[in-house]
Amino acid sequence: MADDVVVFCKEDLPSQAFSSIADIRRQGKLCDVTLKVEDQRFSAHRIVLAATIPYFTAMFTHDMVESKKDEICMQGIEPSALESLVNFAYDGRLQIEANNVQSLLIAASFLHLQCVKEACCDFLKDRLHPQNCLGVRSFADQYMCTNLVEAANKYLQNNYKQVSLTEEFMNLTKTEFLDIVSRDELNVSNEEQVFESALEWVKQDLKERKEHFPEVLVRLRLPLLTPQYLSDRVATEELVKSCLKCRDLLDEARDYHLMPERRPLLQTFKTKPRCCTDVPGMIYAVGGLTSSGESLSTVERYDPILDRWKIAEAMSTMRSRVGVAVLDGKLYAIGGNDGAERLNTVEVFEPEKKQWRKVAPMNCKRSAQGAAALNGQLYVCGGYDGVSSLKSVEIYDPKTDVWAMITQMQKLRSAAGLAVLHGEIYACGGHDGLSIYDSVELYNTAKGTWQTVAPMQSKRCRLGVAALNGKLYAAGGYDGSVFLRTVECYDPAENKWKFVTSMNRKRSRVSLVATYGRLYAIGGYDGITNLNSVEYYDPVTDAWKFAKFMSAHEGGVGVGVIPLEESG
Repeated sequence: MADDVVVFCKEDLPSQAFSSIADIRRQGKLCDVTLKVEDQRFSAHRIVLAATIPYFTAMFTHDMVESKKDEICMQGIEPSALESLVNFAYDGRLQIEANNVQSLLIAASFLHLQCVKEACCDFLKDRLHPQNCLGVRSFADQYMCTNLVEAANKYLQNNYKQVSLTEEFMNLTKTEFLDIVSRDELNVSNEEQVFESALEWVKQDLKERKEHFPEVLVRLRLPLLTPQYLSDRVATEELVKSCLKCRDLLDEARDYHLMPERRPLLQTFKTKPRCCTDVPGMIYAVGGLTSSGESLSTVERYDPILDRWKIAEAMSTMRSRVGVAVLDGKLYAIGGNDGAERLNTVEVFEPEKKQWRKVAPMNCKRSAQGAAALNGQLYVCGGYDGVSSLKSVEIYDPKTDVWAMITQMQKLRSAAGLAVLHGEIYACGGHDGLSIYDSVELYNTAKGTWQTVAPMQSKRCRLGVAALNGKLYAAGGYDGSVFLRTVECYDPAENKWKFVTSMNRKRSRVSLVATYGRLYAIGGYDGITNLNSVEYYDPVTDAWKFAKFMSAHEGGVGVGVIPLEESG
């Protein structure tokens, strides 16, 4: 029949053809163009270069002068890099290594080979370390590799302490240095580390940099230094003593400590603690419930790189609905329920000693409370004392081992989510025993007051809350009729909440933490069973994926992240 047609298709023909064309080129046959760079020449086929390299596509298909030439001179590319990329045009293979990655990236940028440029960026991204991250950042900026600049910046912020000891850091220009020490996101345990690194940078070239010291000092957060450090270290430093501007900045910091009533007038970036929310660390899951509903003293820790849980040292007390916070690299387990009563006891895990010890108890018994660390202190908000929901708030100072009551929240909040964002504490949702809230309030430490901000899109109690990349996330919980898997994100600049991708599982009594630039939702209850499952959220892709499940826990664990350098 005339219309009986068969279409034969040989799927591997293009790849086989390219392989043959590469062989023909190796024999030096049918080549119709030579690329000359410095004193080296590379023969090739115009059609192949035009089909695979955008630079040559434009050159050979738009009647440019070079399109008719037998030999084309190339400038600004290393011969070895051009040879590798011409070979890549034929076989799609490229060997990237430390000693050629920069020349390949430069050549790929010149030839508009975006896929190769990205592969080089990925190679450098995976090999960032304290000694090279500033050099990589500068190189990436020069060749407009935005993602690599961002990765190097994050690495620098997360590892500021180690980077500040390097030669690259000491050779930063004034502009570069001021930009870095001004950042909110520096991962430092205290402002002393930034002050010491600033002194080192200035003294590296004292003659040239001495005049910049006042400009440096004004970028630091001197009010966050302790009174003792201000007196013993800052005030005795010759660079400060010999400069009127520097002494004025020192006096301003001292006034902040001496006259608390004036603190509201001194509210600038200097009084906001630095807040790095994606610090690489180990996740600790603490306490919680067995499948039969009994409280646990069990602790396990998760390594996000290895995607592995391991049993850690158990607490001395069984605790479910426990408050957990990390302060100065130590993990605190606060209050909770031991199966018989609500607790006011507190214990702390020191990773270097691998043991728990008891510290001063709270003033109130609390379970289902929120806990957070800020400005060298622990904050515990709300909860349930066995009789009623609470709105009281207390803070713990590890230096004095004392708990003190401070301004209470505007609402009774049990099973609320608590997190720190930009130096302020946010209490989200929760309930008062009768009503479940969508409301959110924040505590301003300088003013000592709570104020209401935009409510969440959903009512939620038993939710997880965490800060990441300057935003606040609220995940899961219970709205009074439905166990939730929805997640919403708060932008403080806009004072608005908006939904992001929902979790894979419904999770009430879920713990949410941030590390390695991701959010981890751990455990919870889906309305039928206690969960040992774990999933993580990547804000870049707006997607949730499952991670390794917990091995020793089900249900409502308390969770904290101990930074890598301190997790033992």
